[in-house]
Amino acid sequence: MTIVDNAVYVNGMRTADPESLDETYFALRQREGMAWIGLYRPDAEELQSVGEEFDLNPLAVEDALAGHQRAKLEHYGECLFLVLRPARYRDDVEKVDFGEIHVFAGDEYVVTVRHAESPDLAKVRRRMESMPEFLALGPEAVLYGILDQVVDEYEPVAAGLENDIDEIEDDLFGADPEVSRRIYELSRQVITFQRATSPLAGILQALMAGTPERPADADLQDHLRDVLDHVLRLNERVASFRALLQNALAVNAALVAQRQNEEMQRMTESSFKQNEQVKRISSWAAILFAPTLVASIYGMNFTAMPELTWTYGYPYAIGLMLAMGLGLYVTFKHNKWI
Repeated sequence: MTIVDNAVYVNGMRTADPESLDETYFALRQREGMAWIGLYRPDAEELQSVGEEFDLNPLAVEDALAGHQRAKLEHYGECLFLVLRPARYRDDVEKVDFGEIHVFAGDEYVVTVRHAESPDLAKVRRRMESMPEFLALGPEAVLYGILDQVVDEYEPVAAGLENDIDEIEDDLFGADPEVSRRIYELSRQVITFQRATSPLAGILQALMAGTPERPADADLQDHLRDVLDHVLRLNERVASFRALLQNALAVNAALVAQRQNEEMQRMTESSFKQNEQVKRISSWAAILFAPTLVASIYGMNFTAMPELTWTYGYPYAIGLMLAMGLGLYVTFKHNKWI
């Protein structure tokens, strides 16, 4: 259903449960209280109806209908337009799912437009209804409840991301080729998470300050300040996540470069050993080739060879073989080939 919950409150007490938006508008005029309308992915006609009834800014209505907005707080006359990016951690796939919620708040109405399952606004409504004196403060009390719920749901996300970072640090020195990809994907999630949480400090400070026409109640300021403390700690925590992942990425790059250098060194040493073996084999082959050359020449059995009838021909050939072999051996030995 598009309309998740719909009620009219007077002095913090739920006094009407209209079944349609038109009945809500009528009951609000009759009772002069505060309407709290919860919508889940409404169509253009329903959101346009709410916009016309409460005179909402068309640009804000268009943003709420289209979605994909950054976390922000904007003032359109007496209307506050709040955009939040709730998140939930999925442990089964180690991933963070980000949602989006738009809140219109005026003097006598609060309209919430959700584009995801989180946050659990039913829980917020039950909590606020259990605190009628606080809810009687008006739409700002509802804004506090929504902000507090969103920030509370950030805590499991931060814990999940921290656990993933611890696992990466454990695997960093294990030469796992998937570590680089995991660091990169986790860095993207942390950056998106930081974009969702970092604007909250300014949003809460603006709500605490109120406006000259409508200053914030002291009790409301105390509650908002408590949420602000959580947000500041959360922002510091997320910033440390980014620093840890950047360091992990740098360390991983250094380890990869070191392993590549060691592999190149091993390949160089292996190539050097192979070259030495080739030199040694080539040297001995050349030494053995010298006497073979002389022997092959004198073994051709030509009749017109003057050395065949020479008395010293045989010892000369043997001596020539030994001299050539010895000369090559000395040369290769001097060049450290053998």
